[in-house]
Parts: sequence; structure tokens; C-alpha cells
Amino acid sequence: MTQRLSVTHSTSLAYAGEVQASFNEARMTPLSTSGQLMLRHDLGVVPAARLQRYTDYWGTAVEAFDVHFPHNALTVVSHSVVDTVEKWRQAPGVSWSEMASDEVVDRWCEFLELGAFVDDASADPARAPLVDTMRAAPSPKQAIGLAIEMVRDHIAYMPGATHVHTSAKEAWVEGRGVCQDFSHATLALLRAVGIPARYVSGYVHSENAEIGKPVTGESHAWVEAWNGGWEAYDPTNGRSVAAAHVLVARGRDYRDVSPLTGIYAGPLSRDPQVVVEMTRLVR
Repeated sequence: MTQRLSVTHSTSLAYAGEVQASFNEARMTPLSTSGQLMLRHDLGVVPAARLQRYTDYWGTAVEAFDVHFPHNALTVVSHSVVDTVEKWRQAPGVSWSEMASDEVVDRWCEFLELGAFVDDASADPARAPLVDTMRAAPSPKQAIGLAIEMVRDHIAYMPGATHVHTSAKEAWVEGRGVCQDFSHATLALLRAVGIPARYVSGYVHSENAEIGKPVTGESHAWVEAWNGGWEAYDPTNGRSVAAAHVLVARGRDYRDVSPLTGIYAGPLSRDPQVVVEMTRLVR
């Protein structure tokens, strides 16, 4: 069942005093790709600013803007309408020997990288046995399923238990977290066995949502694993990435897809106020 979804994503920043200038990038534009069609997108900024649009290295649509006069607050509102598909495509599958080939490793080396968010799970005594279990799986496809199952068994969904800078290892130790943590923990296990995997950000609604009824939501994250082709998995919800998912950005981890980033000259800002509202529309 396909869906037409309206998404409004509002972010408000309040500063402790007057900011002289700010330089910002918004990654809030849904992609038009084989799994969805972006019909309309508008980004509003207060104070008003001229938008410069480009596509970044990872294929994400970016809207950059600067504010060059004093201001005490910044509000960014993205509104999009997207058609989704019943289910995203499945990967054909490869063998372990094909996965380990120079061609695959060279082509997808960036999605095998380790860093501040995605550490080497095989070097962690708490996760090394899980990595060994995945390596013993008959195929990469089964190893991917094991990774998702292990993460869901170990990490409990609990908003506020972690923060945007929490790494996969920290989330594993905590045993609690949100979609970002589920995704980073899954990426750490997959990359440890040589399966290229990338972080995906966007939004998620309900497959059975009532038409025309706005629902408060939030940004969401899931993963895509390469197995002869890219296939999406939602480790937080343990369900298929399908008609209720709206894809916005892909990257190595959260740092590549953050919805709003920037720098400014002035006093500290308070925690941003973020509101996401989703509505299923008539097609």
C-alpha cells in the first residue's frame, strides 16, 4: 500500500543573548529515488535568509543559509509532500567470499569505516562473541538478520537515556537509547564482519494512519546494508522499511545527516525545540 505523506519539521533555537551572525545547513529535503517521489518541498527561515541549494557528497539535498545581522532566535520550518512505495527493494544477496572481494571492499570502503560513532565491535569483549556468531552465519543475509536481532535484544528504547553524541559502544554499555543508537549499534556489528552499511535519516509514520489526521512524530533513523544491492532495515522498530518511511539523507553515521548544523558568533544557545508533524493525504 503506497502512501502520500505530508511532513512538517520545525526547529527553533533561542540564544542567551544577541547573535551577530550564523551560518547554517539544513538536511530536511526528502529524496526522490526508486523508493519514493518528493512532490513538494519548502523551507522557511526566520529571520529571513536566502537559500543556496546543493547536493552533498552522499547524495543528500542541502539548503545552506547565512544570517548576517543581529538576532536572538532562529526558526527553520521544512514542509514536504512525498509519495512512498509499498516496500523498498530487496538485495539479491551475495556469498561471504563475494562480500570480501577487493571489488566490494574498494567500492564501499567508506561504509566500512570506523569512527567516533561506529567503533570496532570485534575489539569490544562484550560484543566480540556476537561478531563471531555473525561470522559463522551461512550467508551475509543471515548475519544481517542476526545483527538486528542482537541489537533489539540488548538495547531498550528509552528517550533521554542518550544524546546525539552517544557512540555505538556507549549505547551498548547503557543498554538503552533511541533510533540513532539502534542504528549505530547495528552498523558497528555489520561493519565488524565486513558488510558495508550506511546510516539513513528521515521520518516514520504508521502504515495504517488515518487520512487527514495530523500526528506528532519525530526524526527517525534506520540502516541500509549492502548485500549485492542496498537493502533497508529498521532495527528500532523491527519492521520493514516501507510506505510509512520517508527517506531524507544517507551517510556513514549521524554526523553526515544531521537535520540542522551550523556555527554562529554570539552567546550560548538553549536546547533546540523540535516538532515533527506527519499527515497522510489522499492520493
